[in-house]
Order: sequence, then C-alpha cells, then structure tokens
Amino acid sequence: MPIYLYLTRRILLMIPLVIGISIVSFIIANALPADPTAANLGERAAADPEIVAAFRQKWGLDEPLHVQYLTYLGNLLQGDLGTSIRSHRPVAEELGRFLPATVELSTAGILVSLVAGVIFGVISAVWRNRPVDFVVRILSLIGVSAPVFWLALICLMILYLQLDLLPGPGRLDAILIPPPRVTGLYTIDSILAGQWDILGNAVAHLILPALVLGAYSAGLIARITRSSMLEVLSQEYMMTARSKGLPERTVILRHGLRNALMPVVTVIGLSYGSLLSGAVLTETIFAWEGIGRYAYNAARTLDFPAIMGVSMLIAMIFILTNLVVDILYYWLDPRVRLK
Repeated sequence: MPIYLYLTRRILLMIPLVIGISIVSFIIANALPADPTAANLGERAAADPEIVAAFRQKWGLDEPLHVQYLTYLGNLLQGDLGTSIRSHRPVAEELGRFLPATVELSTAGILVSLVAGVIFGVISAVWRNRPVDFVVRILSLIGVSAPVFWLALICLMILYLQLDLLPGPGRLDAILIPPPRVTGLYTIDSILAGQWDILGNAVAHLILPALVLGAYSAGLIARITRSSMLEVLSQEYMMTARSKGLPERTVILRHGLRNALMPVVTVIGLSYGSLLSGAVLTETIFAWEGIGRYAYNAARTLDFPAIMGVSMLIAMIFILTNLVVDILYYWLDPRVRLK
C-alpha cells in the first residue's frame, strides 16, 4: 500500500474518534456533582440569585446539555476552545502558553527513558541470567514501581538539598530572566537568542524532573526491550548471521535490535503521549508551569472550558502519537506495507 493511502486511511479514522472523545469528555465534565458557580463566584456572590443567574447565562450554563454541547462542537470546529471561567482568557491561548513547558520536560524525559531503557534492555537480554541482567531487572522494577511523588521528593532531598548537585524547582533560577519567547522552550529560545548562560541554567533545571519523569518509562521500555530481544535472539536468521562471520555487535544491533523494536516503538509512543498529556505530580513538585498544573487548577475551580480544552488537547496528543507510531510501523515492518 502506498504511504499516502496508508496515511489517508489513518487520518480519516481520526475524525469520528475526535468527535467521540469530545462527547465523552463533555458528559464527564458535566457529570461532576459540584457547581462551578459556587467555585468561581465565592460564597457571598453565590448566595445572590441575580448574580448566579447572570453568571450562568454568561457562560451558557442555563442551556440544556445538548445545546451546550452543540455550541461547543461548533466552536471547536472553528478552532475555538472557549474562554476560561477562571482567568477570562481564551483557553487556546492559555494552552499555547503552558504546552511548551510540558513539551520540553516530556521530550527530555522520553529521551532519558529511551536511551536508558533500550541500552539496559539489550544488555540484559544479551547477558541473560548473569549478574548484569539481575541488576537491570531490579532497576527496571524499581523504576516501574516507585511512586512518582516519592521519587521526586527523594531526588530533591538528596541531589538538591544535601549534595547540591542540581538546582531546585522551577525552569530557571529566580534571579534570571527567561529568554525572548519564540517557541516557549527555554532551551531552544536561549540558543536562538545566544544566551548561553540561560541555556546552561535551563538544562540544569531540566535534568532532575526529566530523570524522575522518565524513570517509569525507562523501566517499562527496558523490560519490553529485554523480552523482545530474547525472542529475536532465538530466531534462525540470527544464527545464520553469526554463521556468516559477522561481528557480534553487527548481529545484535543490525539484525536483532531492529526486529525487536516493533513492540518497543509502541511503548515509546504511548509513554511519550502520556508524558505530554501532563505529569501533574511532577510538574507540581518541581514548580513546572505546564499542562499538568494547568489541568489541576482547572479541575480545582471547575473551569469547564479549560477542562474540556485540556481533555481535547490530551486526546489529540495521543491520536497524533499513535499516528506517528503507525508511520514508524510502516517504515520498520515491510508486512505493514502489504495490507
């Protein structure tokens, strides 16, 4: 199948999926037992029927649910995610302001987990049942099992408070001014502005939360890579490659790893989508102004437009991530091209 037909089919399948997600998100958001009027007006204002009626009319809360949804869907098709009840600013604008911080942190986290997970997984499979294999398996189990908030607090206490090896919470030191905004990613914007001191400080602040955020994914990727590599190493074509006199490194990396990457790619894609959707605990502990903290504040104040905006953003992230994974499948596995 040509790549353009493959992509067209995948993109067309996204349309009903997005509509279905918008319906489910809208129903769940409006099924909450709490009242957004009381959460946003305060106790005294919420006691005044006229103020409450005016508030509900302004935000369309007095309309039937199906009318509210159709209005929301019509605005969504025009790229309008509504206006935040809490800040009175367009939700799309706020998401655009918070998303780059999450993209920067999530990208660093997935790079950490990708490098560590694949390397340790291959090492564990090649030296199966040896001491290094047991060490890798224990470390991957710790990474998968350790609660994120506990790991973050332990790392802060040891690496920041006691050893002073890495900076504390925040994207930059308090005395530094962020670089001129171009992409919203401090590392990229500081390079574009030629502010190398800001770049070094931004990278230093990125290391600790990226390690914490990538620990779970690294453990998961290592376990999947090990399992997939063990299956590949037992295949006949691996023995054929060795019988031809190829170096062991070439056999492992060129013939083994590529064929073992299919399930690993799926895990990496889903992990990246999960990280991009906003790590609430990590961003809160490290004072990282990203989508996770924005989603928490929106849920705390029952800001329905912001909640719906975050839900649709997360849905699109996962849908696009799955699309990228499908494209990688098409490139890695020739059998996909024949379907």
